[in-house]
Amino acid sequence: MESCLDRYDLMQTWLEKRLTGEQIQITPASSDASFRRYFRIAARGETQIVMDAPPDKEDCRPFIHVAGLMQAAGLNVPKILASDLEQGFLLLTDLGSVTYLQALQGDKPYPLFLDAIDALVKWQRATRANELPPYDEALLRRELNLFPDWFVAKHLQLALTPSQRERLETVFNHVLKNNLAQPTVYVHRDFMPRNLMVTTPNPGILDFQDAVIGPISYDVASLFRDAFISWEEEQILDWIIRYWEKARKAGLPVHADFADFYRDVEYMGLQRHIKVAGIFARINYRDGKPHYLGDIPRFIGYIRHTCNRYSDLRPMLKLLDELEGIATKEGFSF
Repeated sequence: MESCLDRYDLMQTWLEKRLTGEQIQITPASSDASFRRYFRIAARGETQIVMDAPPDKEDCRPFIHVAGLMQAAGLNVPKILASDLEQGFLLLTDLGSVTYLQALQGDKPYPLFLDAIDALVKWQRATRANELPPYDEALLRRELNLFPDWFVAKHLQLALTPSQRERLETVFNHVLKNNLAQPTVYVHRDFMPRNLMVTTPNPGILDFQDAVIGPISYDVASLFRDAFISWEEEQILDWIIRYWEKARKAGLPVHADFADFYRDVEYMGLQRHIKVAGIFARINYRDGKPHYLGDIPRFIGYIRHTCNRYSDLRPMLKLLDELEGIATKEGFSF
């Protein structure tokens, strides 16, 4: 297995061959929850981005394919300048260093979100069959099971009783029934402020390699029920209404009644939040990235908030109360 240092040397050699005679400055740009890393290089008076995706762990081909789909839809995504799939390197145009997450710390989030809504509608309108894998029941179930497998068993070190597992499965079935009944469109799958860049045209879109065809409410839930920043319910409602109005005008298959669409967003958001609580635990225990654990309480709060609003989801509230009580007694962080 290659070390990070070995891959850095490979990347530097690969770049030098493509930028012969140029003095190259390389600095870390970002990393994500996967094994991918990104570096910003300065050469020829401009900056570009190198994606380092170890080929034994990551596949660059979906990134290239989805980038083409997004460009065809009129979206601002990195252009691929060079690639080496065998070694796992891509050279990309640079969309800058200011994310929506950073910009939204200010007092003017509205224009940014309106741009994001417009981009999302474009992406969904571009949907074509057989371009992306389906976000089907098997995938949704695998994601939901990250919660009992990694958050409960690994993080809390608890074993669900048969009764608790039955309650959890009942809630999962309600969530799946709703989400699988929704119309399907292209889904970015992580359309959130951390993956949107402040650019011209706005937004620049990153981290789209896991795109699928799936429930129309998924990216809406990702955008407004975010992992790293929270908003008041009234504000979220306003933005989702604006999306819904634009989607209807664009001919997208959203419910004619906003209340029905909002319910879809909430059920889809719940699926995502249950999944991410498990993913953040897995990233810590499997991949050695502990800083994601600090965001799990935000997702537990989202889960509680949604489950409290719908009677068929309330069994999960009781389960969370039981788990939190046991975890606190045993000295584990919930």
